Amino acid sequence: MAATSLLSNTFLIVFLAIASINLSCCAQDEDQKVYIVYMGDLPTESEYTPVSHHQSILQEIIEERSVQDRLIHTYKRSFNGFSAKLTEKEVQKLSGMEGIVSVFPNRMFQLHTTRSWDFLGLTENVNRIPSVESNTIIGVIDSGIWPESESFFDDGLGLPPKKWKGTCNGGHNFTCNNKLIGARYYVTDSEGSARDTYGHGTHTASTAAGNMVNGASFFNLAEGNARGAVPSARIAAYKVCVAVSCPNDAILAAFDDAIADGVDLLSISLGDTEPLPFEKDPIAIGSFHALKNGILTSNSAGNKGPYPKTVVSNAPWLLTVAASSTDQRIIDRVILGNGNVIQGLGVNAFNMNGTAFPLLYGDDVSTTCDPLLAKRCYCLNKNLVKGKLILCNGATDTVTREETLKSGALGTIMVLDSDTDPFDVSYVYPLPASSINVRQGEIVKSYLNSTINPVATILRSETIKDSQAPVVVSFSSRGPNTILPHIVKPDISAPGVDILAAFSPMGNPSNVEGDVRSMTYNILSGTSMACPHATGAAAYVKTFNPSWSPSAIKSALMTTAFAMDSTKNPDAEFAYGSGQIDPVKATNPGLIYDTSADEYVMFLCSVGYDSSKVKLITTQTCPSTTLPYEPYNLNYPSLGANIRSGATFNIDFKRTVTNVGTPNSTYKVKITSDERLKVKVVPDVLSFGSLNEKKSFVVNVAGDGLGSDEMATASLVLSDEEHTVRSPIVVYSQNGKTGPLPPPPPKGSSAARSLPCALPLFLVLFYQILRGVLDF
Repeated sequence: MAATSLLSNTFLIVFLAIASINLSCCAQDEDQKVYIVYMGDLPTESEYTPVSHHQSILQEIIEERSVQDRLIHTYKRSFNGFSAKLTEKEVQKLSGMEGIVSVFPNRMFQLHTTRSWDFLGLTENVNRIPSVESNTIIGVIDSGIWPESESFFDDGLGLPPKKWKGTCNGGHNFTCNNKLIGARYYVTDSEGSARDTYGHGTHTASTAAGNMVNGASFFNLAEGNARGAVPSARIAAYKVCVAVSCPNDAILAAFDDAIADGVDLLSISLGDTEPLPFEKDPIAIGSFHALKNGILTSNSAGNKGPYPKTVVSNAPWLLTVAASSTDQRIIDRVILGNGNVIQGLGVNAFNMNGTAFPLLYGDDVSTTCDPLLAKRCYCLNKNLVKGKLILCNGATDTVTREETLKSGALGTIMVLDSDTDPFDVSYVYPLPASSINVRQGEIVKSYLNSTINPVATILRSETIKDSQAPVVVSFSSRGPNTILPHIVKPDISAPGVDILAAFSPMGNPSNVEGDVRSMTYNILSGTSMACPHATGAAAYVKTFNPSWSPSAIKSALMTTAFAMDSTKNPDAEFAYGSGQIDPVKATNPGLIYDTSADEYVMFLCSVGYDSSKVKLITTQTCPSTTLPYEPYNLNYPSLGANIRSGATFNIDFKRTVTNVGTPNSTYKVKITSDERLKVKVVPDVLSFGSLNEKKSFVVNVAGDGLGSDEMATASLVLSDEEHTVRSPIVVYSQNGKTGPLPPPPPKGSSAARSLPCALPLFLVLFYQILRGVLDF
């Protein structure tokens, strides 16, 4: 018995010891994350052995006998360091050790393609009405579509809605299905079909209404589930662009067909490079006809920001969309040979495996051109750049990218020319690359000058949390509205930065000549990417309210929008309009500002358009009698007034709201105002006894005057405690000019439109020459 008891106790002790060790190891494994440890330049001593040194460091800070399972990579060729699985406690020990330059996490958090919709609250499991959603048709006027994309598979979908009167006239080797129910083309390229050879149209269509696609990614970067706002909705594609050219006649033809085909909404991510009078703008004309047929058209604001007066979508019946950020940001780190870590921007899918390569300045590897151009890498010597990283000035210069790729350089670090240059977008690069600001550029240049053999490496892109979001991105065109100064534009903001969606395998992912990669999903930024988010949101709202008019849907999106922070967006409403869309909240706004086509005509007549011009836009004419209609009184969800600088003002805005919330409800007025504005609402309480009941009120805004180019804002909120209906009030003076007369047609305006590339900041010169339009 004693022997048995002793054996049992011994077994129990051994078992508990093993269990304790196992639990300890499990706990350590749970806490371990991969960190990169940089130790600067390699020591010059010939007897130095990096691997042994790295192992000994790890052995010193961890309590395990072997470090082999912890050590992942050891950097030993050009600079000193390693990566390993460590706990936070071990990182703290390591950071204080002599010879350690920096320790930072090897982030594996990836940008999911659903992130933009999740960020807007439209999650995968959000409440839907599948039967109505599958009866919704979104028309996309763009560069065509790639019909074989997984985003347009028709699994689980029945026949097209009975209301569909369109056709699949996609041309050669083009097939539609029960998801992509229609296609037409109005321009001819090598394909001779509606097939998208550029990528833009495929991207926008899938963002609005693409299927759920698991495991979508850009070369394994940003892997996740791709989907549109309304995955069960049908798509009709209208190809009006070949590469960067989108003729006006093709655009109007597409509107003509789409309206007759029976689409419910239209998405058009294109426009001129400068504002056009409506009578010369096919989008303004076509969308008005769409409005009369119950179709809301979403349109990108343009990519000429951050400069004022650049928004090109100015018609009040359009839903004009600005581009803003989400809470995920793609970055690209550069590691210098001295251990300095530079956080740049870029969508870099290339993996250099942490290996450092020689780093040279552009003017050190050029022998044929002016020093200033050489620093911009305009004339690189192929024999000198092979296998090297090149530092170039001119991060916004397209030629810089093309030359570094063409020269055979291994990669490039691009420095902005000025501190005022925008630094808030990560673009796709055709080789390992990172864009850095001026201050960071000085750090890199200082390192170059401090050592005989400078080296660096560029890490694969990763994502970080952006707590500042949403912020309107720099390229997004700004107001005020130069055609109708009393209408605040843009109307709304939506995600338009780092959007991963379907792409054409024939398209150039970086839009840099020489990039021969082919992919089915791509990461793009632009107001073109924001526009289909608004279209998708509008479609989602319509599924809950099928009988609503285009202006009702637009009102719901604007009055329920998330109020953005003007301290982060200095241009305020001229940058983001009413704020960032909230699709779920917009399905039940409480009140709407409804506006008919006739009211838009009356408005145009009141601001100086004569019958001949109005007829060009709307096919209608102005009444022969004098109009008692004030331009401030269009029943618009936002309130805007352009005043003469220095003069006192007293403006009445007349508005009418329709109850679509609770039958018996009472809305009280709340005003938040700039101290320069005095705002009064009469009546300040609106009581409703039934649905669809209308109530009118007057908003009086007065002030002692504004200086030249000043802006004062306020917020009008109507609330019944269940619903919050918010409208921005914007009073501004711009160069001492007042409305309401529209400006003359822009000089040199052309009937042809072009498509600014997905990198608008890199192709300014190009699209100035082509006068273009697809607002990537």
